[in-house]
Amino acid sequence: MSSWPTISIVTCSYQQGRTLERTMRSVLEQDYPALEYIVVDGGSTDGSRAVIEQHAARLAWWVSEPDRGQTHALVKGFARAKGEVLGWLCSDDLLLPGALKRVGEFFGAHPGVLAAYGDALWIDAGGRFLGPKKEMEFNRFVFLYDHNYVPQPSMFWRRPLYDAVRGLDPRFDLAMDADLWERFSAVTRIARIPAYLSCMRHYDEQKVRARRADALAEDRAIRLRGAPRWAPRASGGSLRLAARCLRVAAKALSGGYAARVPAEHLSWLERSAAPETLR
Repeated sequence: MSSWPTISIVTCSYQQGRTLERTMRSVLEQDYPALEYIVVDGGSTDGSRAVIEQHAARLAWWVSEPDRGQTHALVKGFARAKGEVLGWLCSDDLLLPGALKRVGEFFGAHPGVLAAYGDALWIDAGGRFLGPKKEMEFNRFVFLYDHNYVPQPSMFWRRPLYDAVRGLDPRFDLAMDADLWERFSAVTRIARIPAYLSCMRHYDEQKVRARRADALAEDRAIRLRGAPRWAPRASGGSLRLAARCLRVAAKALSGGYAARVPAEHLSWLERSAAPETLR
């Protein structure tokens, strides 16, 4: 491409020193020519600040200070971001090699697309491969009545869209991504990038799993807000069943249940999960 869109990535972190280094390296080693990387730490005391300082020269901006939680940290980061395309990467997730070039190429080739997401890999707490998350095209009905199936670290959007919906809502502490995607989908079509872009960790200590009841309450508020006016006249159970059937059929047709992961992704993941001395 003759001109790559500037991509701003925000990483928010708190007491995640054990995974922060790999997360940051997965962004900084992208070899993307128009990257703006911002790291917002909540005043960690576990050595995270030292990790950030090691890479400070390659960051557009960073801070380590107390904040009001993950959503507040992301809001601070995006307020500093100047990129044409935005996305965030939590401090225990990873970007796959070449992900940002795929994103830049996609947005460059589709100037009318305002938001798009790709596929992801599930990994465990130690960074070992668990399985693929190959997704269907975006369907607002399925999103509202089944579940938020969009891989958060594989979602990217243009700055004007973020500003138009007034950005992240600090009232959401767990489902801030679903809240943002719902508001995106209310005003534009969300596209899909046919590529694996990120790795998402899955382990018991995660905030969303530990606070399951709170997460479900936030999710319910988003669904009620986004539901069409005719929905209350129908059975909620019937709508959920219809959405689930549509979800299963669409994901099957897209190859999601029989997905194969490129060998280069698996070998990279194996190397990145290995102790530093064995790489």
